[in-house]
Formats: sequence, C-alpha cells, structure tokens
Amino acid sequence: MKIKNNVMIFLFAGLVMMFSVSGNAQASSKEKEPTGVLKYAKPAADWMTEALPIGNGRIGGMIFGGINEEHIQFNENSLWTGDEKDTGEYQDFGDLFITFSNEESAVPVDYQRKLDLNQALHQTAFTLDGIKYSREYFCSHPDQVIALQFKASGRGAISATLKLNDAHGEKIIGEGNSLHFSGKLNNGMQYAAQITVKTKGGKVGIVSGDQGDQLQVESADELLVLLDAATDFIQDRSKNWKGEDPQLRIKRELTAAGTKSYQELKKRHITDYTALFDRVALTLGETDQYQQSMPMDKRLETYQPTQDPGLEALMFQYGRYLLISSSREGGLPANLQGLWNDSNHPAWRGDYHSNINVEMNYWPAEPANLSECHVPFLDYVVSTKDVRKEQTSEHYSGVRGWTYQTENNIFGGASYTWNPPASAWYALHFWEHYAFTRDSFYLKETAYPLLKELCWFWEDHLKEREDGTLVSPDGWSPEQGPIEEGVTYDQEIIYDLFTNYIEASEILNVDADYRARITDMRNRLLKPKIGRWGQLQEWEKDVDDPNNKHRHVSHLFALHPGRQISPLNTPELAEAARVSLTARGDKATGWSMAWKMNFWARLLDGNHAYTILSNFMHLAKGHDTDYSEGGGVYSNLLCAHPPFQVDGNLGYVAGVAEMLLQSQTDALQLLPALPNAWPNGSVKGLCTRGGFVVDMDWIAGNLRIVRIKSNAGCPLKIVYKDKVVEYKLAKGDEIKLDADLKK
Repeated sequence: MKIKNNVMIFLFAGLVMMFSVSGNAQASSKEKEPTGVLKYAKPAADWMTEALPIGNGRIGGMIFGGINEEHIQFNENSLWTGDEKDTGEYQDFGDLFITFSNEESAVPVDYQRKLDLNQALHQTAFTLDGIKYSREYFCSHPDQVIALQFKASGRGAISATLKLNDAHGEKIIGEGNSLHFSGKLNNGMQYAAQITVKTKGGKVGIVSGDQGDQLQVESADELLVLLDAATDFIQDRSKNWKGEDPQLRIKRELTAAGTKSYQELKKRHITDYTALFDRVALTLGETDQYQQSMPMDKRLETYQPTQDPGLEALMFQYGRYLLISSSREGGLPANLQGLWNDSNHPAWRGDYHSNINVEMNYWPAEPANLSECHVPFLDYVVSTKDVRKEQTSEHYSGVRGWTYQTENNIFGGASYTWNPPASAWYALHFWEHYAFTRDSFYLKETAYPLLKELCWFWEDHLKEREDGTLVSPDGWSPEQGPIEEGVTYDQEIIYDLFTNYIEASEILNVDADYRARITDMRNRLLKPKIGRWGQLQEWEKDVDDPNNKHRHVSHLFALHPGRQISPLNTPELAEAARVSLTARGDKATGWSMAWKMNFWARLLDGNHAYTILSNFMHLAKGHDTDYSEGGGVYSNLLCAHPPFQVDGNLGYVAGVAEMLLQSQTDALQLLPALPNAWPNGSVKGLCTRGGFVVDMDWIAGNLRIVRIKSNAGCPLKIVYKDKVVEYKLAKGDEIKLDADLKK
C-alpha cells in the first residue's frame, strides 16, 4: 500500500504543482525566479538520473528528497579496493534512511526539491496535514561533515527512525544518540562511518534489530543529523598509504561539529563555498519566466536552442559546483563520477581514466577561476609517480621516467592498455597551472622537475628512423585502431610536452644544453599530416575512414587542449582538423560532445560549438552504456555517457569558457567564438594564461566593455576581431577598455 499511496500522492502533487506554477506564472509574471537553482516537483526515484549531489571534495551524498522516507547515499573518495598492482574499484560507502511517522494517506501540498548552486544547499519543502516541513542539507568543507536539518511548523511534529547501512555488510552499532559502523576491505583498508543526532524537544533512543541498531526520534520540534565517513588512506607511499584509524578521525570531527549550532555550521559552509563559487558570474541572455519556473526535468524536455540561455548558463555554473564539490585541496582528485557512486562494481571501476576523462575533469579549473581545485589532481600525479616509475621500468626495459595505463587507482595501480603519452598529457596540467597562476616557485620546485623527467621517458622511448624522424614506437589512438608507429595522438602530445619543457627552461634560465637537446628532438618529431580527403590524419598512413563516427577524436589533441594547431598560426592544419571533426558528426557520448564544443571553439566557430552545446542538453533516460547517440544529461543535469560520467559536465564548462575567452596563443582573444544565440551577455571572473582576470559584457554580438586585472604583471596583448593592442600592467593593475580596445 505504501508504494501505491506514494504514487497517488505524487500524481496529485504533480497536478497541484502544474496548476500552481501555471497560475503563478500568469499572475506574477514580473516576479523573478532565482537563477542558479535546480528545481523539481517530486522526490527522486532513481540514483543516477534524478537524485542530487552534494560534496565537500572528500565526502559526498546523493539526495532523494523523499517525503515519508528520506534516502542519502554517501561516499568517501578514498574507499578503494586494489593496491599498487591490482586496479581494484572505487566503492560505495553506505546509505542513510530516515523514515518519518507521517500519515501515509495524507496528500502533500506544495512539494518542492531544490539544489541551490549559489550556496551549495539542498532544500526540500512541503505541507502535510497542515504542517509545513522543511529540510536542508549541505556538505561542509571546513567542518568535514554532512549536515541534515529537519524542521516543522508544528511542535513535536518530527518523529522518525534512522537506519544506517554499510555497503559492505558490517553490523550497525548504536550508542547514545549515534549510529556507527566500521570494517576492513580485502586490501586491508580500514573504513568507518557515523551519524550523530541532535534534537530540539522530543527524545532519542536506540532500537535493536536483526540488521543492527537504529535510532528512534520521537516528537521533536527540530532534528539535526551530522554524518561523517573516512578511511585510513593517506597520499603518502612512504607510509604505505596508511594513516590514522578512521574512527578516531570521525569522532574528532563529529565532536567538533557538534559543538556548533546548525546556523554556525551553515554560515561556515557558505562562507567557504562562496569564496570559490562567487568568483565567476555568467549571463547569456534572458529566459522566459514561465520556462525558468519549470521543474528541471520538464525544462529539459522542452529545451529549444536559443530559447533558454538561462539553462545554458546554469549548466556552466553546475559544472563549477561539481568540481568544487568533488575536488578540494588536500584530497584526491575527481574520478569518473566525481566522487558519487552507488555501486561496488561501478562502470569502468569509477577510475582515473588517462586517455581523456580525468584530464577533462580539470580543463575548467584554471579558466573558470578554480585553480585551487586543480591541486588534488597535481598532488595525485606526484604521489603515484614512484609506483609508475617501477611499473614503467618493468614494462619498458631501460627507460627512464614513467607513464600510465588507461585505468588507474589511488595507489598508482593500473590496468588495461598502456597509454604511453598519458603522463605527458598529465604534464600539460602542471604547465597550465603555472601558465595561469605564474607561480615561479611552483614552476621551479614542482612543474619543471616533472616535465624534465617525462622528457627523459621520451628521450629513451622514441624511435629514430634513418632520416632522423622521431616516432612513438607503440602508438594507439584511443579507443580504436591498431598499435603502430607515429600515431598522431602520441606525436602531438609529445610535441606539447617538449614545447612546455622548453618554455619552462627558458623562464627559469636553466638547463640550456638539455633545452637544446629537446628542441632538436621536437623539430624531428613526425608532424601532423593532411590526408587524401582533406582530413587531419589519425594515423601516419592515409587510411582514415570518412564514415568513422567514433566518439574519440584524439588526433585533434593539437587543437585542444594542445596549442600546436590554431586558425591564426596554422590555418591549413586547422582546416584539416575542421574536416575531421565534421566527418565525426555532432552527436556522441556526453563527454565526447563536451570535447567537440572545445574543438569548435578553438576553430573560432561559435555557432557550431553552440550546435554541440544544444545537443548536449538532450535529456537522456537510459542507464545502459550507449556509445552512439545516447549522450546528453539526465534530469539532475549529470552528464550521461551514458551511464553517468562527470567529465562531460566539466568539459562543458571549459567549452563555454573557450567560446568567450582564449589565451593559448600569445594574446587574449576576446569573444573568439561567440555564437549568434548569445547576442547579449556578460561574464565576470574568467582567468587566462599570464595571470589575468577578465570581466566583459557584450550587446548585439559586439563587445561593449572589458575589464582586465593583472595578477602577475605579465605583458598584455589583446585581440578582438581585427583589433590588436598591447598594454603594460604591473601586478595588481586593472584596465578598462571599450569596444575599440581603448581606455
């Protein structure tokens, strides 16, 4: 009866919401709906497509927003099986179920479920039997807990049973006002989780059962639940990846959080989060208020290109929200699903996939003003490189340096195909972190030594032909084609590594002799070729199939994220890249469409980039893996490969940024790929190489004003349409220019 009652409740609630929204839209059309909010008219029924994510970079949860029963599935991003040899899998941690003692036959009124990106708050509200219920959740970085607050307008109206579940089957133990569990994975990793409750009014007791203990809350006015989870993993191989007992950490963090009021916890959370999120603001045009007020699933179903620029801007900020929520300094990087995972056997292990996916996760970090969120990935590479050196040495006898395989875990363990240029691609992130921040100490102490080590790998691994040409001997174009010499994907990434090393050496004024050696090697690399049908060749031989629609377009790396090919500097190669990209088609998996947005932006074709963006807004509904045209987003806006992968969300952010501002050449290109669909708009806080922060707005497709702040004192060259200007700014200086790039 419960399922049937809930179905009837939601059907009735949906009708109420439909008439309510329609009436309000007509009666109060002047009232602005808040932007930056994902809204829904019913609870989530499915983890992947409907539940909403919260996270603090280490722990996170997927929220269902149920009425009679709330469900929070939670994760901690270091819970992995495997080790340095066995890749293992990223694991589900557990679930929290809160079942309320409400009258199931009562019909809820005014149900709404929201994710407020502006404050990183999940909110649910409804009225039941005349009592207004409100529930608010967040995942705090400063206090390292998930906080869940339940309130009601009637005194003593909150009675509930709280059930904690361990995804690995350990028994739940109750003590006082807490539930906890702990266990050990088959690789020896210790883990633990605990909830602690605080009430205003009412009482709390423990109820024992066959499945372990539960907490019973009776007649409370308010209920606060604090949740924490941890493992004993630390990013330190010298300590065998083992840190303190997770139970000690949890007890310490929950005790500290428990001394603070909910409002204090919330204030600390919002202050911490907005310090990152508020750096960038984006407006791409006006969306009709009725459309903006729709529940997100309906808004996606009715999405039409050019008609909902508000949703297109919201998707940009949602990606930034996801990166902040899954990647914070001091922790692990975002994996294939960020940190959200409800399976102990997730798709592709929930791993760090080295042939595009983990790199794409971090494309937006620097341009979208989240440089600190880039650090976990850089730290991960440093922490695992010694493991990779050993395994690389075993696989490639006599080769210095190190690289990765395609599937990788938190210990440096790896499996599946060796991906020789993976470490060189990772090195691009080290260079980009410097290029955007201009942190000379970081370049000298961290980035430069790593770039040099990886040059050693290719110095030892490249094959020299009789004519002096250098080729990668075992190239592979992910995830297709034969393994052979001189594959374009390999050659372009090696070129990029050598270029970045040379520039780093020049900036630091070190290793002139070795710089000359690498410069000579770069000059002798096999370069990209143009094939028989005008395409950029994917393989050395001209065998590309113009009917190939494969999701990977890896041979265009030199266009993006590399900088070897551009319409300004290498127009013939750029045109060949355009031919290849056109042949591959506009529809693909979610992450592939995100990469194509970036490609078209780099080709300065904003309208085609916008076509891909519009395709990305496709409402996907399937769970099964689809490599053809199943990509898009689910109703919770998570990217559908399908299944869910967070890289598409993050690649989308990078794509929009590339459409508005580019700096991979020696200049800042303003509005280089602005589509006709965004004639009026503004952006605040985008970052560029050289340490600049840019605000600008445009009207009727033309730049109106640009403000540029220099954080590093680098020379400033600006390109807008046919105008080119140069200015000298000291560190901290700001400049305001008009459409003619004049002060």
